Amino acid sequence: MTTSTHTTCVWPTLVYRDARAAIRFLVDAFGFEERAAYGEGDRVDHAELGWPKGGGIMLGSPREDSVISDLPPGTGSVYLAVDDPDALHERAVAAGATIVRGLRDEDYGSRGFTCRDPEGVFWSFGTYAGA
Repeated sequence: MTTSTHTTCVWPTLVYRDARAAIRFLVDAFGFEERAAYGEGDRVDHAELGWPKGGGIMLGSPREDSVISDLPPGTGSVYLAVDDPDALHERAVAAGATIVRGLRDEDYGSRGFTCRDPEGVFWSFGTYAGA
């Protein structure tokens, strides 16, 4: 019997002015699973959201002691592989995501779209899962 343990080793990290609202939006609009959120009140010191197909993102509120404190909130771009981009597109639109590139088929065989969340981060979703 073969046993394998899967550990996520790549975590895109994002900073949000309103990290609590961002968590709610990313769960509702895209289907992330909230796995951890540390902090008090409106401040989020560290949060982890899992992607149902594996992997995830980390996010938090702006912090002066962060090495990425010069990075403006709402900056970044993330790509996620999905099985059904059409259904996710509908879900994202219903949740208020701003679609910046609608559903389309790419020359390399992927189908997907790109949108922005309420703070401006670009999110691309497609069927391409990597080479």
